[in-house]
Formats: sequence, C-alpha cells, structure tokens
Amino acid sequence: MATRLHDRYVNEAVPALKQKFGYKNPMEVPRLEKVIINMGLGDCKDNSKALEAAVAELTQISGQKPLVTKAKKSVANFKVREGQNVGAKVTLRGDRMEEFMDKLVSIALPRVRDFRGVSTKAFDGRGNYALGIKEQLIFPEIEYDKVEKIRGMEMIFVTTAKTDEEAKELLRLLGMPFAN
Repeated sequence: MATRLHDRYVNEAVPALKQKFGYKNPMEVPRLEKVIINMGLGDCKDNSKALEAAVAELTQISGQKPLVTKAKKSVANFKVREGQNVGAKVTLRGDRMEEFMDKLVSIALPRVRDFRGVSTKAFDGRGNYALGIKEQLIFPEIEYDKVEKIRGMEMIFVTTAKTDEEAKELLRLLGMPFAN
C-alpha cells in the first residue's frame, strides 16, 4: 500500500531532484531511509509509572513499541547508575516512517505555537537532519487531559543524500516547512 508521502516522493520529489541535481540513474536520487525518535526520560529513573506513561505516549505517536534505553555509565552528578532506564527510542522505516513524516509535517508542526518553520542549521554534513520538539501535545493521538508531564523529543531523519543541500531539498519536497 503506497502512502500519501510515497506518492508525493515518486510523482513530485524524484523528478524535481533529478532536474535540479542532474541525476542520470533513478537509484541516485536521495530518499528517506529511516526516522529515529528519541525521548529522554532521566526524571523517570525512580518512577516506573511515569516511564510506562511516556513509553505508551511514544507508542501512540509512532505506531510502534519503543525500546527503553539504559545508562551506559554511572554519572554521580546526575544521580544515574549504569543500567538505569534513561530514555526511549523508536526507529521507523517503510510505511510507518512515511505515515509518521506525513503526520508530522501536515498535522503536528502546524499545531506548534508561533510556528515559523524548522531550522535549516540542524544538518550533520552527511545528509541527515535533526529536529527537536518541546512538547508531545502537538500530536493528535495524545489526549491533553491524560498527560502527566510535558516531554520533549528529538527526531533524526536519515537520508541517502550525500550532501546537506540534497537532503534539505528532499525534505522540503516532502513537505518539511523550513524557515527562510
């Protein structure tokens, strides 16, 4: 089943990218490989109920059960012991990734207060883009009354693009609202 974002990629993005960057082979055209969503839950290290609630919210947002990440080292200043639960992450690929990206750019980001577009400075030099969100309430699946604590999350958009310019153009054509 082709998603709305996949149709947009095939019908609009591929021809535009081929024309702009002069790709000869259709396999050269960059594509979105995966989206990684990470939520830091350092404050939940003592409270397992809060950890379960945050994992449930991330499951609702992504449509996939997250992996609970554990501390690799003990850090005394943060009162963290090695092996404690400190976060949750999800790696989305294929249809789930496309549906999440479509939902993010068409529903969630426009719901951010005073939204003027996402930063163009968050590329890593290898064609990947990082986006941080301050609250999970912008997603339509999250019920405002059932939220215990407002949490932020980071999203990494991994593309097959070789340069940041190609990745930016790909994401722009897929609907990412970059600020000028």
